[in-house]
Amino acid sequence: MTVLFALVMPVIFVIVLGSVFGDTPDPQGAVFGGVGGSTYYTPAYIALSAASVGLVILPTHLAGYRERGVLRRIRAGGLPVNAVLLGQIAVGLALSVVGGALVVLVAFLTTNPAGAEDAWGVVVAGVIGAIAFGLLGLALGVLLPTARAAQGAGILVWFLVFMLGGAGPPPEVLPDAMATAGDYTPLRPLIVAMQDPWFGNGWNWSRLAVLVGIGAASWAVAAYRLSRD
Repeated sequence: MTVLFALVMPVIFVIVLGSVFGDTPDPQGAVFGGVGGSTYYTPAYIALSAASVGLVILPTHLAGYRERGVLRRIRAGGLPVNAVLLGQIAVGLALSVVGGALVVLVAFLTTNPAGAEDAWGVVVAGVIGAIAFGLLGLALGVLLPTARAAQGAGILVWFLVFMLGGAGPPPEVLPDAMATAGDYTPLRPLIVAMQDPWFGNGWNWSRLAVLVGIGAASWAVAAYRLSRD
């Protein structure tokens, strides 16, 4: 269920919102950063796929490992737990790539967005963001006590960042307080870091640095918590 949620929901939203808003830019440039709705949402939902993996899939699986004593048995068998965590990150990155590819394929088949101006910039931002969200997922997985709790908390946070982080209503139409709160969600820097090269605005180094910081802090939390288990 968690895999289906992570892979299918961004695809559904890119079809619905891309079809609702079309791809005609706002003449005033006041919404969607001056591009069409479909072009705005395509990189945003690639980012949402990575967020879905990090917030829903990885925490649920890792919390399930802890709940069933799998990590304890791994330690007893002599395999470093870090190897397991890195394996989870690798799987999360692969799932993010699959989810992002599905979003791009469906978007271009259904809503005809403009192509990326700097594909390498989008790829680099996507990989950094997927790793950052994967590490965030590890932190959530070691902090939450059970798989059920991790799944519930992950879905709740997913909807929160979806609404405020720029994947739902465009930030320009949100009330000021909500738009400001959205800047502090982990999804907003990833969306902006992917949209800027897609729109031809260059690499957003400050947003990429925020993602690296999120990943580093999450790894520190996960490593510390596991060391005390």
